[in-house]
This record gives sequence, C-alpha cells and structure tokens, in this order.
Amino acid sequence: MAQDATLARVVDTTSNPAPLGLLGFGMTTVLLNMHNAGMFGIGTMILGMGIFIGGLAQVLAGTMEWKKGNTFGTTAFTLYGFFWLSLVGLLVMPKMGWGTAATNVEMAAYLSVWGLFTSVMFVGTLRLNRALQVVFASLAVLFFLLAIGDITENTGIKTFAGWEGIFCGLSAMYAALAQVLNEVYGKVVLPLGTK
Repeated sequence: MAQDATLARVVDTTSNPAPLGLLGFGMTTVLLNMHNAGMFGIGTMILGMGIFIGGLAQVLAGTMEWKKGNTFGTTAFTLYGFFWLSLVGLLVMPKMGWGTAATNVEMAAYLSVWGLFTSVMFVGTLRLNRALQVVFASLAVLFFLLAIGDITENTGIKTFAGWEGIFCGLSAMYAALAQVLNEVYGKVVLPLGTK
C-alpha cells in the first residue's frame, strides 16, 4: 500500500548573526591592540571586553550560525570567542594563583597555533567576500607578528603589531556594519566586495 508523503518547506527567517560576531571580535581587537600599540595598559576594560564581548558574544554568534547550518561561521565565531576567553584566562589565572604565567616561548607557540588556524580559515574566505578576506588575512598577520614579538622580545614588532591589529579590528567592524546597513536599507550602502 502506497503512503502519501507531505513535504513541508522550512524557511529560515532568523536574523544574520555574523554582524554580532564580527563586532564582538572587531571592537575587542581594536581595544587590545591599542594596548599593544602602547596607548594604555591592560586593565579591566580590556579584560571585560575579552570576556563578554570578544568571548561570550562571539560564542553566542557561533551558536546562532550553527542553527543556520553555517560551518564556517560556527567554527570561526565559536573558536575566536573561546580565544578571547582563554587569553583573559592566561592573563588572570596566574594572578589568582592558578598556575604560573606563560613564558614568551609559550605565548609565541599559543599565538602561532592561532595564526596557523586563521591562515587556513583565510582560504575559506576566498569563497566569500573581500571584506572577510581582509579581516582573516590581517588577523593571520597579527597573530604571527605577535608571536615573533614575543619570541624575540622586540617591542618595536609588538608596537607595529598593535597598529596592524587596530586595522584588523576596524576591518571586522566595517564588515559587520556593512551587513547591518545593507540589510536595513535593502541595498548596498557599504560594499563587501562580493565575488
């Protein structure tokens, strides 16, 4: 006996979580790299941004990307969110007596692994848009510059990395705000450089 099958089409009407994740990443990256460029020290402002905006907001965006079936967005936002949480942990845990502070060699290894991950993710952006290509390329450069600065203990490299990181963070903020404004106005207000 044949069975009647009824197919239902599900339409995703949820919002785009990418601007949330990109702004969480971008704003926190700008502020941390203002420190790296020598503008101010690391205080609760950077630590708070690292936990709540760079960390939790990005993990939330990654979870929303997962619900949309976007593996790239899920991987990027969730891992970079946990990057920020782990970075704050590396800074705060030794002050709480939870282990010793990471050495320059250990920090260089930490940053190099993130640079390698980011370089591979950059390859994924070649199928996306120019704005994301700029974000991921400049982020990979940032991680490697910071690693080199730590391993060589060269303050000039760290300062240069800070300025490059400010550019990286601003590029992420641009990519986020372009998506928001383009959606709100229903036309290209700020171009993303789509393929």
